[in-house]
Amino acid sequence: MSVGFIGAGRLAMAMAKGFIRAGAVPAENIFASAPDNLVGRAELRNIKELGIQVTHSNTALVSQSDVVFLAIKANVVKNVLEEISPFVTQRHLFVTPMAGITIKSVEESLPEETRVIRMMPNTPLVVGEGATVYARGEHATKHDAETVEVLLSNVGWCFEGKEEYMDAVTGLSGSGPAYVFLSIDALATGGVKMGLSRQESLRVAAETIQAAARRVLETGAHPSMLKDEVCSNNSLGQSALAAIHKMEKGGKQSGL
Repeated sequence: MSVGFIGAGRLAMAMAKGFIRAGAVPAENIFASAPDNLVGRAELRNIKELGIQVTHSNTALVSQSDVVFLAIKANVVKNVLEEISPFVTQRHLFVTPMAGITIKSVEESLPEETRVIRMMPNTPLVVGEGATVYARGEHATKHDAETVEVLLSNVGWCFEGKEEYMDAVTGLSGSGPAYVFLSIDALATGGVKMGLSRQESLRVAAETIQAAARRVLETGAHPSMLKDEVCSNNSLGQSALAAIHKMEKGGKQSGL
């Protein structure tokens, strides 16, 4: 199997790294296309260092690839699809990670019965810890879904869902890391206020959130139950309970 990325930015590099690292796709079977004006840019140098073949021709990339990821910005997708459409055959599977771009809109810009899968990743994918939901188009097969799942499992966790829920997924997992980063920053700022260094506070805050998330995943318990464990009848629990009460009075929980 050969994999192509139209677009050679951070998303493409993160996925390519994961595929190569896991042995899912060898570097020589991965292609990326980028505009001429990216020559010499750091991101293009980085992707070349992985051993990936880089071209400035989207049509050449499509001709060389079985699975094509549309790792581009939504404002250029229409022009790109019009450009590559004459080179698309029945062998191709297209995967689109773009927010707001529906499967139908991609299918309508490509030859009839083109297989399309839409995915919504998030930025932790760049460290191999992504949370991705994908949905099949009308012509994508179960085998196509299995192919995408095998690939994406190398850069985090993924599962198949329905496209009608993609907007919700965009807000939950796509934008979710921003909410978590905000929480880490707020916790760390509190630590700095109480005398810790910024570096120490950030590390403690990040480790705390990572460990709490792992506990949710490993126990399967509802977060409210785990919260109650922390807010037990001891000095630590009472301190946490007082802080949560203050957050609720300030409307912080309802804001989320």
